[in-house]
Amino acid sequence: MEPLDLLVRNTSEVLTVEGSHREPAEQALTPRPRACVGVRGGRVAWVGQEPDLPPGAVTPSTEILDAEGRMVGPGFVDPHTHLVFAGERSREFDLRNQGATYLEIAQAGGGIVSTVRATRAASEEELVRLALPRLQRLLEYGVTTAEVKSGYGLDVENELKMLRVVRRLASLSPVELVPTLLCAHAVPEEFKGRREAYVELCVQEILPAVAREGLARFCDIFVEQSAFTPDDARRLLTAAKALGLRPRLHGDQLTSGGGAELAAELGAATVDHLENVSEAGIRALAAADVTAVLVPTSTLFVRMRPYAPGRKLREAGVNIALGTNINPGSAMSENLPLAMGLGCLENGLSAAEVYWAATRGAALALGLPSHGRLAVGDVADLVIFSCTNYRHLPYHLGVNHARAVLKYGRLLVRDGAALCE
Repeated sequence: MEPLDLLVRNTSEVLTVEGSHREPAEQALTPRPRACVGVRGGRVAWVGQEPDLPPGAVTPSTEILDAEGRMVGPGFVDPHTHLVFAGERSREFDLRNQGATYLEIAQAGGGIVSTVRATRAASEEELVRLALPRLQRLLEYGVTTAEVKSGYGLDVENELKMLRVVRRLASLSPVELVPTLLCAHAVPEEFKGRREAYVELCVQEILPAVAREGLARFCDIFVEQSAFTPDDARRLLTAAKALGLRPRLHGDQLTSGGGAELAAELGAATVDHLENVSEAGIRALAAADVTAVLVPTSTLFVRMRPYAPGRKLREAGVNIALGTNINPGSAMSENLPLAMGLGCLENGLSAAEVYWAATRGAALALGLPSHGRLAVGDVADLVIFSCTNYRHLPYHLGVNHARAVLKYGRLLVRDGAALCE
């Protein structure tokens, strides 16, 4: 065997997560007690017991990383973020906790329109500067890959600006980024009362401009009574598919509006939120193999009920992913372990199911077949945790247990803190 570049040894267990969402989650995590992980060329080259290492695998040039009897698993994949924005909305958070409604806040000039104003006013350089610390916090929580949406520009110039920022961030941060166009996040102020005209702008100008520059892999839309209609989604996402962008939806968040059924109809990669998904919608997602992305931190943050029915989705055979939904209005937190704990407490999932959802389930949602698991040939994105088993992660609520984080086999976080380049 060719020499390994790195060997992670002395683990309590290695979760390789080589199973399927259609089997019991504990089985899908494929735990390997006291296994080692060998890395070569940024990819997993060997997994097994240390006495079984092939001759020549470890040489004086092989770096040895001692897990000190702790658990090792694939790096987290965050499938739903709004990392790029300017401004902050702590005043709204305070008002909401004093009883103000979303509508009252919006009528006072707050809500998403306030973030749109601030983001439009910010330069690319400022948006990069503001987003980099958020990315570092995600990394320190063990996130090695993250999806990032636009959606606070809401015109050609500023949607392009946001996605160019995502591209720049990908060159500046070790976290791998997957860009999503969300021009249909809200109707901008200048199109108030003219929603259909704004959808036309998205289809005729924003989508083609984004496609020409290759700035996004997905196109998303917020389908809700206060945002865009199912017909709007059909129009936009059909055009996006023709340009090579795979559809995604924000759906069934505030009302049961048929978002899940629509996602199944359109062959979407995901439908996200689903707090008010219908029984028919759950069946449709399972039949169409659409991933349900749950974001329980957002449900908590805006003090909503109900939480998305994770247990029903899982039992129906739907692949589940779990994200932070980090954004300035409804989920100002990069804490993916908190989302995992809420996934158990409020979405009704088991510890194994939330670990799947934060790794392999999320990777499949983003179309990344070699991410979110530690099979030979996969990218060597892995985390050494401070605990000895995965059940401790959601149980010790909101605590960061990522002690060491590696991306493509390169150590980026040690003792919970990002290393300086």
